[in-house]
Amino acid sequence: MKKLSILMVIVFLLTMSYSCSEDFLTKEPPGSTSENVFYDATGIDALLIGTYAMVGGSSLWEISWGASIQNWTYGSAASDDAYKGSEEGDQTPVNDIERWQVQTTNGYPSNKWQWAFGMGVDRANKTIKVINKTEEDGTITADEATQYRAQARFLRAMFYFEARLVFGDYLPILDENTEDPSQVTNVNADGAVLKFITDDLAYAASNLPASQAQVGRATKYAAMALAARAYLQDLKYSEAEALLDQIIASGKYTLAPDFMDNFNIATNNNGESIFEIQANVNDINESLNAEMGIGLNWPHGGDIGMCCGFHQPSQNLFNAYKVDANGLPMFDTFNDADLANDAGIGSDETFVPTDHALDPRVDHTLSRRGIPYKDWGINRGNAWVRKQTDGGPYLPVAKPFFKKSERFSLSTTTGWQTGINANNYRYLRYTHVILWKAECAAYRGDLETARTYVNMIRQRAKDSDVVMGKVLITKLPPEAYPWGIGSSDADYLTGGDVDWTKPAANYQIGLYTSFADANAAMEAVQWEQRLEFATEGMRFFDLRRWDDLPNQIGGKSMAEILNGFATADLRVRPSFLSGANFSDNDKYMPIPQNQLDQQIGVLEQRPEYK
Repeated sequence: MKKLSILMVIVFLLTMSYSCSEDFLTKEPPGSTSENVFYDATGIDALLIGTYAMVGGSSLWEISWGASIQNWTYGSAASDDAYKGSEEGDQTPVNDIERWQVQTTNGYPSNKWQWAFGMGVDRANKTIKVINKTEEDGTITADEATQYRAQARFLRAMFYFEARLVFGDYLPILDENTEDPSQVTNVNADGAVLKFITDDLAYAASNLPASQAQVGRATKYAAMALAARAYLQDLKYSEAEALLDQIIASGKYTLAPDFMDNFNIATNNNGESIFEIQANVNDINESLNAEMGIGLNWPHGGDIGMCCGFHQPSQNLFNAYKVDANGLPMFDTFNDADLANDAGIGSDETFVPTDHALDPRVDHTLSRRGIPYKDWGINRGNAWVRKQTDGGPYLPVAKPFFKKSERFSLSTTTGWQTGINANNYRYLRYTHVILWKAECAAYRGDLETARTYVNMIRQRAKDSDVVMGKVLITKLPPEAYPWGIGSSDADYLTGGDVDWTKPAANYQIGLYTSFADANAAMEAVQWEQRLEFATEGMRFFDLRRWDDLPNQIGGKSMAEILNGFATADLRVRPSFLSGANFSDNDKYMPIPQNQLDQQIGVLEQRPEYK
């Protein structure tokens, strides 16, 4: 089945592209085409594809990495999951996001705002207007118009949902009937933005099919899943659970057999995927139809040598994968002492990896010294990291990366962001539904249902393949390893230095036998979401919403968790988070100053940034 992205570039050149300024209201931008050419089914579908194109970030270079739908900055680097990575002097606006010191002039939130409104919402609204007029003219049937409109409203809701994650409720509500977007305030009645999002998604869910012939198109269950996540941001558990129950009862989705099936190119669009953002490479220069928002986040140094070493997992995240004698998380003590890391240790110096029992998902999520990294060979530590003192000792997050055997066939052959590849982003998958259902059950005190659903995810992790290849030496040779798993020269190290028949680490995972009470169930659910979704741009937003629960996050506030993380991190990176302090004023990004300057007296800044 063809991917939507094959056509994206055509529509990218044809459809109108706007920024969030008054200019686009008064003149046609260069390269635009007449709206009239889209008044039929073919034209509408082209407009829809152009709107889908914005989801995946193919608008680079009009916007940049701050717009990424994977939220590696706002959802991951701003949390205890990851560091900005790379080095302090590169992409300095993200330093302030990581340190919770964001100014209103920071360019990254500005990118997100422009992407969400000036590109995404704008395209969705213009598409809906064309649909409505084409239906009125009788060129398409009412049923056809409804199907097209449902997709456009799903996409509009997605752009609004993403904006709300970052900026909260200070958003202008713009629909297809808005005559002058520049005069619409971003101050709304309580709940208005959430209602706008969920109304769009309710319409989409009522009118979209359960399946689409073309991968990457929205379905009714994608609309339900996104609405459930939107409700969960406000802890509206009953509304979310009703939708989650419908998805589960449909029987349409199953957990993939292996944890890594959600992160491998070969298993794109599998039976677990509910809405997957399609990535395509080498169909256009720089592979702009892949997800460009994470284009900086590939291993930078040494033997792999791509660009640019951003988004490195934190020591805190590594510590979170510790398990006790029963294979269960160590909720209260996991970060008391650090698991062994090679910070400050040269690649040709002695280093002994930890033998502590670990959840097996750890080495699929982060890559560390002495452990095989996909089929690229043994991670050599310092030589593979751009700058350990700034970005920590772990390679950029492993989930979006590709295998060495896929290089240049399923990764880009053009452009300087050479890690860009055809690995889709599983924006909504059945794992989300299962763990959100467990959270809803825990909230209402249904301990057994919560336990059942959490254990489904843990059992899958237990049954999944682990990283194989036990490194039996503590000092690596100074040269690069020219081999990987299954290669003909896997005995490059003499004397059996790597045993490929043994797991690379001491992997253990257990199931929960009971929960003492609802708080214990909720803590287990929260922990499972961290371990399962680590580095996927969700952690900060989860901490923020859980902060409003009666027992917060295992009895701790968001501020306690993040400030505790910052203090402990000085053991690994002696200065990067020195003096950093998180408060409730840091829960949302500021409204970009350039937008305020363009709409003086119309848009208002969030109160904590005034």
